[in-house]
Amino acid sequence: MSHFNFENELNSVLRMDGPLTKGPGMRFERKAECNQSVNSSLNVSTTAKTPMKNLNRSVNNPKTPSNAKTPKSSNQARTPGGSKAPKTPSGGDRFIPNRSATQFELGHFKITTDSASGGETDNLLSPSQKEYQKVMSENLNGTDISSNKIISYKTKAPSAPEGYQNNLRVLYSSCKTPASSVKKTIRHIPQVPERILDAPDILDDYYLNLLDWSCNNLLAVCLGGSVYLWNAASGEIDQLLQMESSDQYVGAVAWIKEGNYLALGTSNGEVQLWDVAAKKRLRNMAGHANRVGALSWNSYVLSSGSRSGAIHHHDVRMAEHHVGTLLGHTQEVCGLKWSPDGKFLASGGNDNLLNIWGAQAGSPLSEETPLHTFSQHQAAVKALAWCPWQPHLLASGGGTADRHIRFWNCSTGQCVDSVDTKSQVCALLWCKHYKELISSHGFALNQLTIWKYPTMTKVSELSGHTARVLHMAMSPDCQTVVSAGADETLRIWKCFTLDEQKKAAQKSAVTKDKKSVFSMTSIR
Repeated sequence: MSHFNFENELNSVLRMDGPLTKGPGMRFERKAECNQSVNSSLNVSTTAKTPMKNLNRSVNNPKTPSNAKTPKSSNQARTPGGSKAPKTPSGGDRFIPNRSATQFELGHFKITTDSASGGETDNLLSPSQKEYQKVMSENLNGTDISSNKIISYKTKAPSAPEGYQNNLRVLYSSCKTPASSVKKTIRHIPQVPERILDAPDILDDYYLNLLDWSCNNLLAVCLGGSVYLWNAASGEIDQLLQMESSDQYVGAVAWIKEGNYLALGTSNGEVQLWDVAAKKRLRNMAGHANRVGALSWNSYVLSSGSRSGAIHHHDVRMAEHHVGTLLGHTQEVCGLKWSPDGKFLASGGNDNLLNIWGAQAGSPLSEETPLHTFSQHQAAVKALAWCPWQPHLLASGGGTADRHIRFWNCSTGQCVDSVDTKSQVCALLWCKHYKELISSHGFALNQLTIWKYPTMTKVSELSGHTARVLHMAMSPDCQTVVSAGADETLRIWKCFTLDEQKKAAQKSAVTKDKKSVFSMTSIR
């Protein structure tokens, strides 16, 4: 502020024809000395700027600083406080302008100068005096203050990168929800199993299916020649059967949809049907030449796959149970799944083939030739799972030489997507509450992986098994997964727990269904 006071005093001295407003003495007493000093200074200023030391000699003002230094250049001018003006950042998500306090002092100086002279300052000065005033202003302020604005920014906003302005426009014009109210989409998935059960003598065989969970919350596990039932609600364990010979074993188990009967496939080619409540074998259906390693129910028809490559259909209501045979594989059938609507049967074999069989009109039995035969897998196809919300979508997983999960549209026969899992795919399960898929793996990580569908990004990886995870089953409420590994352990993972909002939505849906049923019965 001091240099503005000095310049104001200087303008009063240079105003020769006006009255004196400030100064130590009378005008006529200093006129001769002032004219002599101004003329000598103007002669120098026509070719170069006036040094500060000549200016200090021209006015004997005790308030004038004697050690004022001329700035090196205009772009290196310092603020009155002595600090440099902050630089504008080259990057960042927004521009913060730099408005120096000097501009406010400049505005105060210009306003007070114009008001004191009545707006006639420029008219009273001669051209040489105006030139001298301009030079002095540049020396003191780094620029000519007469052409400056009172309020202005020293630096301009940096130009946005290409495509960044459109993103900002969309962001600030459409996003009206504050960040604090955005719903968190990532749920908590426990990384350790809820329970670990021993499974001694479980067979380390990739081509068998030794685990299944019923709608009555009973888990069936095949341990060599024995079948055990674990009640998940009470924790009780019961032995259902024991094979007669020590060299015989059970290769597959499958619960009927109602959960009261259990189908077994044995090493001697038999398919047995058991009443679980009575612990009694109801039927023994023979016909396969080799062991049975895959089973799947479609209403009252039970399909079984054998090492010979044949698939048999058994109608459990009839005395002559064998009602159909499918011959589409040249090696062992290790994967067998009916679609939820009963229109398609998927079969995977050790010949690296995946066959899709179509049901006849009005019958759950398949045609003699497959609708589609997929040969993209480079290893045995055991892991099969039908999507619960898209009945025509099938997920399949390949063995060690393939390691891919592939998705098929069985209506069109096209491969929708595929992902390389980097390890052997042993089992697949879809989640009904979330659009997610869980896979169990063998060599080399022996982990369970939860995938987000359809992006197929990894949601979580569950580790704990020390050997390959051969089998998986889903609980009736679709919130818990049990995995069976070659390390002879069963691990229970609560990885699809419902959040409070989903639980409330389900309860409201059930309540609406009950109300609609009640209203229909009352109308009738």
